[in-house]
Amino acid sequence: MKTLISNIQELLQIRDASIKKVSGTEMAVLPSIKNAYLILEDDCIADFGSMENCPNIIADVTIDATGKVVLPTWCDSHTHIVYAGNRVLEFVDRINGLSYEEIANRGGGILNSSKKLNETNEEELYQQSKVRLEEVMQQGTGAVEIKSGYGLTVDGELKMLRVIKRLSQNYPIKIKATFLGAHAFPAKYKDNHSGYIDSIINEMLPKIASENLADYIDVFCETEYFSVEETERIMEAGKKHGLIAKIHVNQFNAINGIAACVKHNALSVDHLEVVTDEDIAVLKNSDTMPVALPSCSYFISIPYTPARKMLDAGLPLALATDFNPGTTPSGNMNFVVATACIKLKMTPEEAINAATINGAYAMGITDTHGSITIGKKANVIISKTLTSFYQLPYAFGTNLIDEVIIEGKRI
Repeated sequence: MKTLISNIQELLQIRDASIKKVSGTEMAVLPSIKNAYLILEDDCIADFGSMENCPNIIADVTIDATGKVVLPTWCDSHTHIVYAGNRVLEFVDRINGLSYEEIANRGGGILNSSKKLNETNEEELYQQSKVRLEEVMQQGTGAVEIKSGYGLTVDGELKMLRVIKRLSQNYPIKIKATFLGAHAFPAKYKDNHSGYIDSIINEMLPKIASENLADYIDVFCETEYFSVEETERIMEAGKKHGLIAKIHVNQFNAINGIAACVKHNALSVDHLEVVTDEDIAVLKNSDTMPVALPSCSYFISIPYTPARKMLDAGLPLALATDFNPGTTPSGNMNFVVATACIKLKMTPEEAINAATINGAYAMGITDTHGSITIGKKANVIISKTLTSFYQLPYAFGTNLIDEVIIEGKRI
């Protein structure tokens, strides 16, 4: 199956295969070709270039992209797409003045989602989750990380990870699975943290590894959740089962969690609404990708990741949605990119880099995703007619996507 996309107004994010991520001032550069063509063969990118050099080929499908922008699909490296029900009432509680911590302390938050999930059977959980996955694909996401973390029991966590695996098998989108048993302490372990961590390490991890259900391990490293020492213990246990760390950290407080994550070679550190100079210094000397989740800040009215300070210090940055029922009930990466420009003061070039190539890095998939590179997956967004790709974040409430192709399949 050969697809030719011709007369592209501008083809964005063209990269050599050796580029794995971009940092600092490099993020302001978005390589492109104007008046371009792109050839997709089966599920891979076969060729691209200027229209004046377009080869004379017989394509199975030809798409005329006159006036349109083409770019790689979004790589969303942090989501909780698999969950049961919703937390609409907590949305109203926040409007009425309750904080995230107050809602959690009265049985809401993660424990509320855990209760719903454990009451929902695996088939129903799959049916609810696939609707959300199909939605984000239509919105231009071509690779997604999905976490467990609402089971908080052996059976519940395994159920979530099996649903993630089934989604991966049934849809033409790259899915990475992350085990987040350390999302919160179940009520019965409120005063016995070591007992729950023992369950994660001695019961959950061996079963997850035996069924090959996860790629990564995550911990909510935060005051009143998992301490730095507890996070390190869980990261070490995950490493023994081949699971690389991707950690929730610095959402509300800076407690030296980033330094611990870097020490344990975490692939990414996510949230980072609070970032100190010491955190920046540690990240500068690492291979760990910082990940911002601006639509979470938008939804629950907490500070935004200080992106400008981080980029000006030479750091890379990725963007992701944090799609979850409590603090970010949206997987729309287009809104994330727009919010990064509007609230984090990132340029459109920086935001697109953060949502594509750096997002792929934060998922460990830059060899196959995140840029227009020969040999990478045939994952592209074709916009509607635009005057400039700057319209993508500018017109933040308008759907400017005309078509999405994932692994060579038109969605």
